[in-house]
Amino acid sequence: MKTVTVYLVRHGQTWFNRFNKMQGWSDSPLTEKGLADAERAGLMLKHITFTHAYSSDTMRASKTARKILSLNMNSNVELTITPFFREQFYGYYEGEDSPKTWYAVGAPHDTPNFKALITKYGVDASKDFMHEADPFGAAEDALTYWNRLQKGFKLLRQDNQHGDNVLLVSHGTTIRSIVDKFGKEDGFKVTDAPLNGSVTKIALTDQGVKILSYNQTSL
Repeated sequence: MKTVTVYLVRHGQTWFNRFNKMQGWSDSPLTEKGLADAERAGLMLKHITFTHAYSSDTMRASKTARKILSLNMNSNVELTITPFFREQFYGYYEGEDSPKTWYAVGAPHDTPNFKALITKYGVDASKDFMHEADPFGAAEDALTYWNRLQKGFKLLRQDNQHGDNVLLVSHGTTIRSIVDKFGKEDGFKVTDAPLNGSVTKIALTDQGVKILSYNQTSL
């Protein structure tokens, strides 16, 4: 059975993160802390030999990935930019205040904030509820979201061989969604978001995805 180890990193802090705004397909620059987050992740992973490196096609993810690769002692790989591992698209709510958004999305379901919503209904339900609440119907529902992510996993399986190590820089809700979907049987709970610059380690096989660790800031 082919197994590829993926080091899944959340991008460094951005200004939208700092201001607690919804940031999906929209983008904002890394803060000084965000640059430090990327450097910390790079130092954590500097001894890992990567066969391939990927990031979503957002500035915040690609800049974080390039910083990590610049600090790596063993790898000399090109960065592949892909839309498949973008953050969830929040549609009408892009750039909106996060607590205000999750109240609007969750209150009709008796959950006034995001943590209450995912605790009661699950991470995928939060996508469906947001799609329903979006007056334009543009926010990704769970099916649309996972169809996109599965294309990303297919790409990783095609590009890599058994035993390869892969760098993938993505986003908070995307990492949380992956761990929520594939890590429950192993006891992983995702009520808390992965930290900016943290590393989540997964094993990608022909049969599926196994979560090895979540939200690590040291290895």
